[in-house]
Amino acid sequence: MKIFSPFLAATLCLGAVSAFGLQSSTSSAINLIRGNTPFVKRNDAMVQPIGIDMNTKENNFALKSEASSSGASETRGGGGGFGIDIPLLTYFFLWYVGNYYYNVTNKLALKAAGGSAGFPMTISALQLGVGCLYGLFLWAAPDARAAPTVTVDDIIKMIPVAFCFMGAHSASVFALSAGAVSFGQIVKSAEPAFAAVLSQFVYGRKISKAKWLCLPIVIGGVILASVRELDFAVSALVSGCIANLFAAFKGNENKKLMETEGLKDRMGSVGNQFALTTILGFLMSIPLVLFQEGSKLGQFVEIFKTNPVVSTNLIASGLYFYGYNELATMTLKKTGAVTQSVANTAKRVIVIVGVAIVLGESLDPIKLIGCAIGIGGVLLYSIIDSLLAKK
Repeated sequence: MKIFSPFLAATLCLGAVSAFGLQSSTSSAINLIRGNTPFVKRNDAMVQPIGIDMNTKENNFALKSEASSSGASETRGGGGGFGIDIPLLTYFFLWYVGNYYYNVTNKLALKAAGGSAGFPMTISALQLGVGCLYGLFLWAAPDARAAPTVTVDDIIKMIPVAFCFMGAHSASVFALSAGAVSFGQIVKSAEPAFAAVLSQFVYGRKISKAKWLCLPIVIGGVILASVRELDFAVSALVSGCIANLFAAFKGNENKKLMETEGLKDRMGSVGNQFALTTILGFLMSIPLVLFQEGSKLGQFVEIFKTNPVVSTNLIASGLYFYGYNELATMTLKKTGAVTQSVANTAKRVIVIVGVAIVLGESLDPIKLIGCAIGIGGVLLYSIIDSLLAKK
């Protein structure tokens, strides 16, 4: 893979992230752009500010989403008729591109460094480290993003979320190093099953019967896809399940965290929350790296210095990971629930098929059928309550 291609896409992805963080006060150049852009009102911000609670003060930045029972469109934002928000479509596109290139560059770096027997924990930690540097850059750069004003107590309360974030990322990277990217993505699509069990039995949040009935579809699809997986590895399956477990815990812990009085104001933005989570996750991943791969870090340093496939793709994958995650968080919170479910489903399908083609992974018909059943079950799980509520 040429160096220019991945870093160009990373630049576009991170540039979009930076746009979300720009201060509203500013230069005549931005005012000139605003005045000459047909889809932006002169008195409105080009990108509406978003708070840590994922709500905007005045949100005119959304796609027309799902229709209500009366036939009227239900959106979180302005625009009438069949109006399309071009900036939001751009962010969706860059989110998909970032996610796709992350999976490709991550796999190339892992493979060149020895796969699951190489340095998956080191690579996963350094990917977070790259994201830390970018987050710190946004705080330091003029007119980029105001730094949060969190307290020591706030940081302590963030530790469970950051630990689960680190665990989910590390386990995902190991799963992708042990097996095919497409198979790892199929296993990760079963996350709602883990989230449902934890929500119901650990956090006391009731899950509807309709959602429970969707879970066998998801699990059955994953099993069917596993049967004909040519690059099947038990370690990939187990690691993917561990990643799902950490991700489910993270979602529930994040809900508890955001109930802390005044935390949203001290954070300042979703971007700041993600940057802080990434920094804490990186720091907590260091002991894991030293324990798991510390005895051979010298080998990794030599590989990093002499093999550009490892160094280039590691840095690029770190930028992609940070960029697409922040873009996804900000973009999805500006759309309705059904739009989010469809977007996530489409993203996973694109990644599974696209990466499999690029990396030459198996696309057995049974595997594809299992993939379709599993991801279709996830989509149904996401929207079933809304569908039943309309009846």
